[in-house]
Amino acid sequence: MKESILDVLLYLFEHYFTEESDLVRDQESLTGGPLIEELGQAGFSPAEINKAFEWLDALARQRPGASVARADGPTRVYAAPELDRLDTDCRGFLLFLEQHGILDAGQRELVLDRAMALDQDEIDLDDLKWVVLMVLFNQPGAEAAYAWMETQIFADEPEPVH
Repeated sequence: MKESILDVLLYLFEHYFTEESDLVRDQESLTGGPLIEELGQAGFSPAEINKAFEWLDALARQRPGASVARADGPTRVYAAPELDRLDTDCRGFLLFLEQHGILDAGQRELVLDRAMALDQDEIDLDDLKWVVLMVLFNQPGAEAAYAWMETQIFADEPEPVH
């Protein structure tokens, strides 16, 4: 079975990242022996585990400064590699999130950076939603946006944004 970085990240998110947990901020706890062993027992390869921890480290190091969301702001022009990996639904979803104040421009760029770092040929909308959720989880002051995004992932029917 081919596991991906995202599979490892989702396993960690499901089992270890909660609002009460400080594991995301405490990298020593995340990279400790027992957790590595548990991930190995869960079927993840050491290479994918290491890539997932590198992905998390990069996310922890990148915290965009607060930017003002503007409905009339500039339009994001995607580079060729981004266009190859993110389909129209993904790009439209990012635009939707930005226009409705769920993501600001800095957070959008962080989502794009982390999505491109997944080392996948194509990123579908469900994968992108998980990346958005993980990025928002790591952003101070983004609790409301995180809660809204969480409902979008786990709810059967999406909740409209007002």
